[in-house]
Amino acid sequence: MEDEERPRPQDKGAASHRLGQSLDALSLAEFDERIALLRLEIERLERARAAKAASLAAAEDVFKK
Repeated sequence: MEDEERPRPQDKGAASHRLGQSLDALSLAEFDERIALLRLEIERLERARAAKAASLAAAEDVFKK
């Protein structure tokens, strides 16, 4: 597993986000941190999805021959 694919431990002070959690107590800076964190996670998921799709396509090509 490549380093960027491994889950990263969160620092005690690092932002984290749970889907559906209350947003009422967040400051503007905390919103910005969480948005940045979620964007990075989305990018990571998109890269992993693209890699899996490429792998599946390659496997299909091998078995079609």
